[in-house]
Amino acid sequence: MNDIRRTILWVIFGFSMVLLWDKWQLHNGKQATFFPTPVTTPVAAPAAPVTSGASTVPASTPAPVDPNQVPGAAPVAAAAIARENVQVTTDVLALTFDTQGGTLKHAEMRQYADMADKSKRFVLFDESPQRVYLAETGLIGGSFPNHKTPMQLVPGATTLQDGQNELQIRFESAEVGGVKLAKTYTLKRGAYDIAVRHEVVNAGTAAINPQLYVQLVRDGNAPPGESSMYSTFTGPAVYTEAKKYQKVDFKNIEKGKAEFEKASANGYVAMVQHYFASAWLLADGLQRDIFARKVSDNLYAVGMITPFGTVEPGQSKSIEAKLFAGPQLEKTLESLAPGLELVKDYGWLTIMAKPLYWLLDKIHSLLGNWGWSIVGLVLVLKILFFWLNAKAYASMAKMKAINPKIMEMRERLKDKPQQMQQEMMRIYREEKVNPMGGCLPIIIQIPVFIALYWVLLSSVEMRNAPWIGWIKDLSSPDPFFILPVLMTLSSLLQTALNPAPPDPMQAKMMWIMPLMFSVMFFFFPAGLVLYWLTNNILSIAQQWLINTRMGVPPQFNLPKFR
Repeated sequence: MNDIRRTILWVIFGFSMVLLWDKWQLHNGKQATFFPTPVTTPVAAPAAPVTSGASTVPASTPAPVDPNQVPGAAPVAAAAIARENVQVTTDVLALTFDTQGGTLKHAEMRQYADMADKSKRFVLFDESPQRVYLAETGLIGGSFPNHKTPMQLVPGATTLQDGQNELQIRFESAEVGGVKLAKTYTLKRGAYDIAVRHEVVNAGTAAINPQLYVQLVRDGNAPPGESSMYSTFTGPAVYTEAKKYQKVDFKNIEKGKAEFEKASANGYVAMVQHYFASAWLLADGLQRDIFARKVSDNLYAVGMITPFGTVEPGQSKSIEAKLFAGPQLEKTLESLAPGLELVKDYGWLTIMAKPLYWLLDKIHSLLGNWGWSIVGLVLVLKILFFWLNAKAYASMAKMKAINPKIMEMRERLKDKPQQMQQEMMRIYREEKVNPMGGCLPIIIQIPVFIALYWVLLSSVEMRNAPWIGWIKDLSSPDPFFILPVLMTLSSLLQTALNPAPPDPMQAKMMWIMPLMFSVMFFFFPAGLVLYWLTNNILSIAQQWLINTRMGVPPQFNLPKFR
């Protein structure tokens, strides 16, 4: 009976994992892994203006746009200013700004290598035929400067020098409709957040009421190099204190079904992908309208609009914003804004995942190696769950001890199923064995280890982090498949140590299921495989110890598939 229940649990667990995997893929806008349907990738088309409420935000496009489509088109004198790229470098960022609108159009992470080509830096923002990902700002509410308006770079340093902690880059527009706009980017040493000051000068003769928009514009394609065996969320996100973290799927934006809080006096908007994110932050208390719109066939925008208030002739007003563009380092994100750390998406197990990451980080501060920190964390969890595991393995040991008696009884009463069931229950009562005793303690631990799975999958610290020897990157698959092979062997060893089911079909399932799950691990990041392998080895050691203490010598029950 215990064998039947264990087999049923394996089958249910396995099929549930398959269904959850496919649903997770679809939820994140990916093609299903096990039950795929044909998908088509839209090609970006020329952009059109994007509307949000009563205001109009000019759309972004990698191709030239008819100036008549751009609200607040620049006068002839301003339009004559040549469009230039401005290279800006700090110790952690290599940025390219476009003098058209002072837009951030390219951002390289100087301390993070590209996954496909380790000799290159990882690129977050980009404007190329393959990718569009931009950070744009401007004014709406009249014929005002926007991200299509030519601007001039104020002469000054563009490289953060040794011993220098701060660098300012300032762009100024010509007068458009009696209004001038100046953008000042302040970059700091070691920081991925950039302070952006927007200053409006009313050079006209009438009062104005401009609104500032900040937006992130991105194509809907998956990031290059993303694994087909697991899926992480790519797309916009909105956070407010009232509704908390709200992911916005590209597909829902396209269908007009995106649900998020449209107005707030706090929060941020972000574009999220595996390991990295960008976000626009405004000061708390500053009222803002939030929008997420489709710009073109494969181009989407998420942003915020906030009013400057009335600016009288000859006066100026400014609004401070902050742009984050960098890795999802949890401590850094927490220090920048409430809820920003949620762009590192642990899913529904966040409440468990955050303490596990904290513990992993503490272990790393002692060991200095993320691979050994994973081993240490699994060891700590095994110690914490030792009592539960002991209960489970003790129950399995008892089952193993009475297994010969059960086998003999089943053979003797194989033609009398009802009497066999009664006799089996009698044996369980006399031997004081609970058939489900080995399952419940393990089931209780499953959410913890799933949460740890997401911690390891989501943590950018694993990216390009070495362990030992051939493992140079814990976020990439084992190049020689050594860890997956060892993980498969350890899973089979665990199966061999369990009592052999008397039913041949059950016996086959007990051996086939670990093999099926092990196949996926050949394509998983090495850090995840190391975590599972460590867990298996410690489980085998504990099971062996408990069996020996209970006088049940460990023996290997090899499969019989004849």
